[in-house]
Amino acid sequence: MSVRIRLSRGGAKKRPFHKIVVADKRDPRDGRFIEEIGFYNPLVPKDAKDALRIDAEAAKKWIARGAEVSERVQKLFALVGLMDKPAVRTTPKKSAPKAKAQERAKAAAERAAAAAEAAAQPAETPAETPAEPAPAPEAPAETPAG
Repeated sequence: MSVRIRLSRGGAKKRPFHKIVVADKRDPRDGRFIEEIGFYNPLVPKDAKDALRIDAEAAKKWIARGAEVSERVQKLFALVGLMDKPAVRTTPKKSAPKAKAQERAKAAAERAAAAAEAAAQPAETPAETPAEPAPAPEAPAETPAG
């Protein structure tokens, strides 16, 4: 049986209150649970006494038995000092670009770097050769008077 420590929502509409419970991971969120080990009230300030209560002994016991901890409960445990904070992912793994999109992005970055490098170098101009003097205008031919 796989066990998870997670939140179970209670309270009225727009007035949430969560119990921290140990439950079988196949059971529904607000359904049957094995043991309640604390509560979390998100509506009161975080430093208030009524915001968070955790039975640390019971939590350690279940973690030692191999219970998984949900990400939100892991954050709450970190506030109390039971666990480390979970790693923060700025981009979810699901929405990360796939292999072909990564290849296209890499190729575009290489092209942009090459263009920037080419723009940074001064344009090579051919060696300036002295300009040929303009041909002198021909004098009008003298016509004999006559």
